[in-house]
Amino acid sequence: MNVRDVIQLVRPEHWVKNLFIFLPAFFAARLSEPDVMFNALLGFTAFCLMASAVYVLNDMVDAVQDRNHPDKCKRPIASGAIQRWEAGVILGILLLFSFLLPLFFRPEMLVFSVLYFLVNVAYSFSLKHLAIIDVSLIGLGFLLRVLAGGAVTGVAVSHWLMVLTFVLALILGLAKRRGEYVVAMGENNFRKSLEGYNLPFLDMSMVVCSTVALVAYLMYCFSPEVTQRIGSDRIYYTSFFVFAGVLRYLQLTMVFGKTESPTRALLRDVFLQVILLAWIGSFVWLLYGKKWLMQMGVSSL
Repeated sequence: MNVRDVIQLVRPEHWVKNLFIFLPAFFAARLSEPDVMFNALLGFTAFCLMASAVYVLNDMVDAVQDRNHPDKCKRPIASGAIQRWEAGVILGILLLFSFLLPLFFRPEMLVFSVLYFLVNVAYSFSLKHLAIIDVSLIGLGFLLRVLAGGAVTGVAVSHWLMVLTFVLALILGLAKRRGEYVVAMGENNFRKSLEGYNLPFLDMSMVVCSTVALVAYLMYCFSPEVTQRIGSDRIYYTSFFVFAGVLRYLQLTMVFGKTESPTRALLRDVFLQVILLAWIGSFVWLLYGKKWLMQMGVSSL
């Protein structure tokens, strides 16, 4: 076992998913407050450790199956680079610190950390083999991240954010299953977790979830409570980036087949990165622009 193997085992590139921790404070225009930002960073760190622990556990459970996969066979446990007992030690250390951080600093978050771990234990040992339930648990995992972000920062999570988070996570989960399905067909190595899926069903499900997500986002943009809180009726301008981003992700999935790993697709696709940064930039201006201008002595936008 070496450092490179350990880094590959804990998968730090997947920590980007834990940025959902910041969403409640971001949409509440409170990330500029030092205490809120510190607590959000604390929650992010704790969930990164927890997520890595879950990946280690999942690799320990799936080691035998992963050896028959063209890509996953290179994972440290499946390849034998890290022994199971060594992985168990790493798992214990990650779990210890992921629970201690919220326990000593923000106990309100601990319940969501525990729930996230229990959901993933159930997922790893049995529920990932049940079609629809497996992707629903992926969606629940993202929702727990958002709820944890609300708990650690003391910001209420709106029903709009919960719906959007869950549906968008379903799209990611379905895209991942589609990529795995295509690989399994090509290798004639059909995994039990894919028995309840086929390509038409996965494609249709992604389109349905994408439609729901886009409609929900538009409803969010025109919601009186949101426009009043943000202080702008121009939020719908940001929907351009959301539509473009969803269409691009569907293209990567259905045309180019590059979303078996959603995180890898995001980290490698410049188009998605530009769209995401543009969306964040537009929202930063809507949420924080007026406050910054007022601080500089400008009375209006």
